[in-house]
Amino acid sequence: MAFVAVGRAARTGLPRALSPGLAAACRRRNFSSYLVTPKELSEALQKNPPSPISTDARVIPLCASWFLPNDERTGIQAFREQRIPKARFFDIDKVIDKRSPYPHMLPDAKGFAGAMSELGIRKEDVLVVYDTKELGIFSAPRVGWTLKIFGHQNVHILNNFKLWVDEGYPTESGELYSVECCPYPIPEIDDAKVADFEHTKEIALDHNKEGAEGVQILDARPHGRFTGQAPEPREGLSSGHMPGSISLPFSELLDPATKAFPSPEKLKSILASKGIDPSKPIISSCGTGVTACVIETALEVANYGSPESRKVYDGSWTEWAQRVQPSDNLILKSE
Repeated sequence: MAFVAVGRAARTGLPRALSPGLAAACRRRNFSSYLVTPKELSEALQKNPPSPISTDARVIPLCASWFLPNDERTGIQAFREQRIPKARFFDIDKVIDKRSPYPHMLPDAKGFAGAMSELGIRKEDVLVVYDTKELGIFSAPRVGWTLKIFGHQNVHILNNFKLWVDEGYPTESGELYSVECCPYPIPEIDDAKVADFEHTKEIALDHNKEGAEGVQILDARPHGRFTGQAPEPREGLSSGHMPGSISLPFSELLDPATKAFPSPEKLKSILASKGIDPSKPIISSCGTGVTACVIETALEVANYGSPESRKVYDGSWTEWAQRVQPSDNLILKSE
């Protein structure tokens, strides 16, 4: 797995439990909301930088830069060119289920723990995930969601790195540096927050049938790919949409100038304008499960819908378009 650094050999022994004092310190350092402003992150880093010596909970910027496969840029290149000082790089192309033929499928718990260990991250660390300045909010919500799915308690999203740069906060560049590996406990995955192919297919087949649950599938892809008028970025993959799904391009959830999330009130207004019912279950989908998490984050920030009834379709359209049969009529196109 490739991360911010080539870690040295991990220390042996079980991860230590948080003492009452340390647990209290972690709570005191938590940010007030899931989204963190550049100012809030800067102040937190000044008070509690990610020192390799400290045994206290640290605030660690975690870069989640990623670009679509038809883009010549790569996340690691963007990380080398400009990053928050002492940030670490979470590679969403490599922290995956390597046995799956579909990209970005969640790793197993052991693989996730190994990735966190190589990054030198401890269970009690406060992680602030961020994107590239070029794309604004894009892939960071996927990493934030992944961290929460695997039970990491202190996770936040920077809103956003573009504003961090524009507002003159410090950055650094250059090659990767080493971090010391540390044991990260193997967690349990929260399967209740993940929608798989069979579950999503059942919902699509039940669309408009009497007695159907009324689960809403929100599609974060650009509208042209949803209608089938624009191609998918992955060659040979049909575009279109699932029966009953709602087109909600992730870009519509962001401020067009800053590419950051707007206020919770603005997000609520956008979600309501799409006819999304917060009283019904929601599954967020996209191309490979990345920008689906932009929708999931918007739902969380806006407090829209019950967290217990929201899922992300991990395989998303890339899995869907390859697994459904033509006879199923589950790939629809529209003007």
